[in-house]
Amino acid sequence: MESLQGQLLIAMPSLQDPYFQRSVTYVCEHNDQGAMGLVINHPIKNLSLSELLSKVDDLHRDDLASDNLGQPIFAGGPVAKERGFVLHTAQPGWSSSMELDNDLMVTTSKDILQILGTDLEPSKYLVTLGYAGWDAGQLEQEIAENSWLMIPADQAIIFDVDADMRWQASGQKLGIDIANISPQAGHA
Repeated sequence: MESLQGQLLIAMPSLQDPYFQRSVTYVCEHNDQGAMGLVINHPIKNLSLSELLSKVDDLHRDDLASDNLGQPIFAGGPVAKERGFVLHTAQPGWSSSMELDNDLMVTTSKDILQILGTDLEPSKYLVTLGYAGWDAGQLEQEIAENSWLMIPADQAIIFDVDADMRWQASGQKLGIDIANISPQAGHA
């Protein structure tokens, strides 16, 4: 199978796993050893960026009450839920960020936390705790079992559409109302 890096995985209505139900997942990496992605539409209740930053050891910020830091933190997946990931638009000079497709980068480095909410921050970003991981062949099997639809990543969906509308907006990119797809799968 061709690499799915840079794709959005759209959970089918039949997918009932609590981490992935009605989820949209950006695939950061996909190769013959497996896949890694970030769920971009499940905000963690009652946890804003300012609250998260206030809990990070060795982070000294005086501006944590800033309105710019009120955005939600997302449950990126069931793996390493204590680890933060910042998915952001590409920006030169970020050696600690890994370049992805579609002019996006991802980092787990604490240094970006110093500049979020300031004039130096990336133009668009979101923060997750945890990630989604698949062993070799696992994601391909889930796709064959009709658990996921895919579209090329769209920065408007990732950053501009309200989190609670990203699942529907992703389906609309395929020209469908995903909520109305039958949970029963068939093969001809």
